[in-house]
Amino acid sequence: MFSHFLPRLADVHIIFNLFNFLTFRSAGAGVTALFIAFLAGPRTISWLRHLRVGQVVRTDGPETHLKKSGTPTMGGTLIILAATGSTLLWAQLTNWYVVLSLLAFLWMGAIGFMDDYLKVVQGRPRGLVARYKMVGQLSFGLGLGVFLVMVPIHPMPATWTMVPFFEGWVAAFWVPAYVVFVAMVVSGSSNAVNLTDGLDGLAAGLGAIAVATFGVFAYLIGRVDTSAYLGLFYLPGAGELAVFAAALAGGAIGFLWYNAHPAEVFMGDTGSLAIGGALAVMAILLKAEFLLLIVGGVFVAEALSVMLQVGWFKYTKRTQGEGIRLLQMAPLHHHFEKLGWAETKVVIRFWILGILCALLAFSTLKIR
Repeated sequence: MFSHFLPRLADVHIIFNLFNFLTFRSAGAGVTALFIAFLAGPRTISWLRHLRVGQVVRTDGPETHLKKSGTPTMGGTLIILAATGSTLLWAQLTNWYVVLSLLAFLWMGAIGFMDDYLKVVQGRPRGLVARYKMVGQLSFGLGLGVFLVMVPIHPMPATWTMVPFFEGWVAAFWVPAYVVFVAMVVSGSSNAVNLTDGLDGLAAGLGAIAVATFGVFAYLIGRVDTSAYLGLFYLPGAGELAVFAAALAGGAIGFLWYNAHPAEVFMGDTGSLAIGGALAVMAILLKAEFLLLIVGGVFVAEALSVMLQVGWFKYTKRTQGEGIRLLQMAPLHHHFEKLGWAETKVVIRFWILGILCALLAFSTLKIR
């Protein structure tokens, strides 16, 4: 909103010219989202307590988690409020990159909100039936894939995507395969972040790291000079995604203030699905879907740990008559807790791994 009106006042005072600069607006979006989360946090937590939306804790999990029962959940509404409000203030609202990312963020947040509402308000342990949740995720992904094929928002072929570490290499999809690919990326990313949300501050911290990383890539890809120098696709307008990324990272960090151990509030599916969906769509729009596997390496590991645990258990039960576990408990963060690691140690070490994944992603800019 600011970028549409305030630059016109540059003749009144030169300070208004700052709103033409992407870096200034990105910084403003991050700080604004952070302050919105700080200021709205206490009231949001109080409102959730009033609604009695307490977290339901697994009885088969680490014993230290039992005391978390009843802690307000659905705190992802705070992240959505902060990031959306800041984006509307600082981003160019006519930019397709921003519109589509924000739409994905809100769509996935709505699915997560319904799931949380059914679990903690209506007392349905399963929440939103898994197939309905998957339908909501896949339908958005399929719709996005069809839209990108039919409405080009950049000069590159819609079905092309970059290959990390290789300059000039592209993965070119058959149109129907690309649409399915987009849907799988959206669904996979949102579910991977959802599975990671199990410890105080874990998903919020990792989400902020990953989103901020894609914000930097958006800025580089949106500039004709840096994209040419680094051998990246040049996507005009993509730099505006840096504003959205900064707003989302700021909202996640602001939420982390209240979600740090011992957590006063949990994000629930409302926040985790929203962050995962936003990450996926940012990667898709930047033609960097494969880079998402690197940036979100911890999320990938968490999702794989669940898939391997379930798959191996079912296989051994069918072949040996008794199911065998690969891990003490899945997802992966619970496995390390079962091994005796303190919750804060698991969270901080996973954050470090998330930072290393981000650095590995940045290394692809030069190792090409």
